[in-house]
Amino acid sequence: MNSMTEVFMTRNRHFLASLILGLVAVLGAGTALAERQPLDRVIAIVNDGVILQSELENRIKTVTSRLRGQGTGVPPRDVLEERVLDQLIQDAIQLQMADRAGMRISDNELNDTMRNIASRNNMTLDEFEAQLNREGLSYQQAREQIRREMLISRVQQRQVGSRVRVTQREIDNFNASRADQAQSSTEYKLAHILVAVDDTNDEAEMAEAREKIERLRQRIESGTGFQQVAVAESDGTNALEGGILGWRQEGQLPSLVSDVVPSLPVGETSSVLESGSGFHLVQVVDKRGGDQSQSRMVEQHQVRHILIRPQEAGSPQEARATIEDLYQRIGNGASFATLAREYSDDKVSGNEGGRLGWVSPGEMVPAFEEQMMQAPVGVVTEPFRSRFGWHILEVRDEREKDMTRQIQTNKARQALYQRKFDSELQTWLREIRAEAFIEIKSDKLADDRKQDDSGAPDGEDAA
Repeated sequence: MNSMTEVFMTRNRHFLASLILGLVAVLGAGTALAERQPLDRVIAIVNDGVILQSELENRIKTVTSRLRGQGTGVPPRDVLEERVLDQLIQDAIQLQMADRAGMRISDNELNDTMRNIASRNNMTLDEFEAQLNREGLSYQQAREQIRREMLISRVQQRQVGSRVRVTQREIDNFNASRADQAQSSTEYKLAHILVAVDDTNDEAEMAEAREKIERLRQRIESGTGFQQVAVAESDGTNALEGGILGWRQEGQLPSLVSDVVPSLPVGETSSVLESGSGFHLVQVVDKRGGDQSQSRMVEQHQVRHILIRPQEAGSPQEARATIEDLYQRIGNGASFATLAREYSDDKVSGNEGGRLGWVSPGEMVPAFEEQMMQAPVGVVTEPFRSRFGWHILEVRDEREKDMTRQIQTNKARQALYQRKFDSELQTWLREIRAEAFIEIKSDKLADDRKQDDSGAPDGEDAA
């Protein structure tokens, strides 16, 4: 798809899935976020912001409830407290970066995301709000949590995504190496433990990390749950979710585990794996099959449109009046292309007479796609609204196209991008943490950190 449609693309499915998982975790927390401590105090200073005791308590209750809900053992209070505070600090740094960059999540975008989350959970928005209320969490609290998660994701995409490049040669090599897996429909739900290493050239640090990962593997083999160990010990970004990475198709497994996972029985832990970021353990929590046809025929529509944004027109009422006037003028014989060039607030397509080219399902926001799918060829739709503003569109032609090769290429690009992104994300998170000013105000947590920094051995948590 070319750049003229970028602003109308639906949100990344992987990101939406992570938002849904995050909100499900909040739902499982019951009244955790609704409760407030009678006396609040600052427990950490992060740059020019603070973290309050109440924030720590609320997040601990959320994590504890989620872990119990999925049957994962909860680590001792002091271990969980330290790890949750680490996550709050990491979140705070990223949210401050978003604020300095002027990043904002519009109400329209947030509303669309909330509707998508409700839909993915097979609920209407009203049913979703009622469920939140039953769990002791207001709809507004849920909105604000999702807004923060979206901001963090946006910071990561801007800062880390700019470091990631996927070349056509890498895509071709990937497709060639995975030719035998191209038709594989197997998906794996993975859990992961990372013991991070800052300097792989430091032999002492490497030896200490390897000793720790071996010790963790022995604990798992002795009966301690993999996810319980991940919560207490993993340095991975998904540690507080029990190390769960979610579902991955066989052809999209990270290169580190691509040769290991397919032969790994469900519930069995891999041997120790080494990468540039440290030492890893992986476990297949579950696996499933799915349908994948030999070819993918996709119905496409050749579309042109005119967009009027409320913020550009002056007010929502003026935007609607403008689009209705343009619709009437086209009905009276005015040129669609000429009006698009003169009035459309989508300047890229407007310069092309409103042309968006051939559009496949899933490329546009739902309101736009619904109108596109229903419109007869050659008929200009009545004005309708999406989260971007008011539109009129015309479907110029329809066709079916075999998209198998393009879909495979897109999947390869996505898999390679995600591999590189995950690796760079770990490095970037360590960098921003090292550059931030952090002061722990809780005496016990501060003492624990001093002991860790001094190289004292880690204490064993309860099984």
